[in-house]
Amino acid sequence: MSRTLFRTKNVEQSIQDTEEPEHALKKTLSALDLTVFGVGVIIGTGIFVLTGKVAKQNAGPAVSLSFVLAGVVCALAALCYAEFASTVPVAGSAYTFSYATLGELPAWIIGWDLVLEFALGTAVVAVGWSGYIRSLLANAGWHLPAVLSGREGVSGFGFDILAAALVLALTAILVLGMKLSARVTRLVVAIKVVVVLIVIIGGAFFIDTANYKPFVPEPQAVPAGSDLRAPLIQLIAGWAPSDFGVLGIFTAASVVFFAFIGFDIVATTAEETRNPQRDVPRGILGSLLICTALYVAVSIVVTGMQHYSDLSVDAPLADAFKAIGHPWFAGVISFGAAIGLTTVCLILLLGQSRVFFAMSRDGLLPRFFSRVHPRFKTPHRPTVLLGVVIAVVAGFTSLSELAELVNIGTLFAFIVVAIGVLILRRTRPDLHRAFRTPFVPVVPVLSVCASLWLMLNLPAETWLRFAVWLIIGFLVYFLYGRSRSRVGQEQRTTVRATGQPDNGPL
Repeated sequence: MSRTLFRTKNVEQSIQDTEEPEHALKKTLSALDLTVFGVGVIIGTGIFVLTGKVAKQNAGPAVSLSFVLAGVVCALAALCYAEFASTVPVAGSAYTFSYATLGELPAWIIGWDLVLEFALGTAVVAVGWSGYIRSLLANAGWHLPAVLSGREGVSGFGFDILAAALVLALTAILVLGMKLSARVTRLVVAIKVVVVLIVIIGGAFFIDTANYKPFVPEPQAVPAGSDLRAPLIQLIAGWAPSDFGVLGIFTAASVVFFAFIGFDIVATTAEETRNPQRDVPRGILGSLLICTALYVAVSIVVTGMQHYSDLSVDAPLADAFKAIGHPWFAGVISFGAAIGLTTVCLILLLGQSRVFFAMSRDGLLPRFFSRVHPRFKTPHRPTVLLGVVIAVVAGFTSLSELAELVNIGTLFAFIVVAIGVLILRRTRPDLHRAFRTPFVPVVPVLSVCASLWLMLNLPAETWLRFAVWLIIGFLVYFLYGRSRSRVGQEQRTTVRATGQPDNGPL
């Protein structure tokens, strides 16, 4: 059985599958499009909210160094993604990479994991977007009925009509074609970046250098937790983190890391890129560099405008401007956050539909979903299915407690991709690699260690939920995917054609 669970799909076959007319995606994207996608999904509420929260609670003004550290951790993973995406320019990202190196079962696990990550992330972001829009409408004197404002704080029936409408609208845009999606994303990301630059440039005039003292506050011990809400590493080793001081910078880095999640989605669009060997690495690394610079700049500005101990947790940037007598900036920031979440939602939904499409094309999910639209050349069937499901989930569910599942899923994908780079370097040294991860094996090993460390800092209950989802995935694979795998069917056909004994599925 082991050789059936770990059968691989070679790189040449993966690329050949992209040339089948009924299952081929249209190549329309450029390096600029990919960079915009990356910036669009990375810059969300994190830049408007998370910056002040970790400065106040974990690192003080040194939070800017935490963003640098988190950017370095992401860069390690990004270098591994860039090599794989330029070598195997096929939809599916980490799923496709795993199939070429680790085998079918590990590929299924990572694909199933990505489906959860992107679906849940889209729903969470849609609910957050709805909250911003309701706030803006309230400022204008318009109020939605409570029954259509979501489940948060509601005891009876509640449906978030705005969140569901956003997901359905973005689903329609994705079905109509990647070029339209790219144009919409360019416009929205341009508005979002302008808002961020206004905050940075405007806030720079109100910096008081006295607020940077002390730049690294005195360390404060944090008692270890004892229930499932405590980080897993605390329950295993009794280790307790420290706020502030040098260790506080690392503690904050493990928190702000999640503001960077999303650059890996660029790799899912490799099959739709005109020159993936050149443009995908540029898109991944370029978007990460731009977002790191913006995060660091915002953190420097906000901790300079207001002492870190006085920052608010819910809306630090808006409240910092209010504190210095410029409340109109709060409206600009809320507008920027709402606009920003639109592109985050769009690109998460894009990434999920491509992973689902790739798994369907391989037979691990129904092949019905692997046919592209005859006119738009988009995977319209999985896009519509997932869009409707996510719209319903976003409308009926309060997902704040489940958001960390997105984080653990992403980190798990980072580990798999880094290991895959090492394996493919050894098993297929002959492959042309337009981009090569530098300092192998050091960079992949460091990426695995850094991602695993951050996973261990997630709550134990997040690990339990993740385990439940994986168990469901195992059941789906063994009851459906394993027997219908195209790779498995081709191997069985080869066995029969060569006259070798067929002792069951390979």
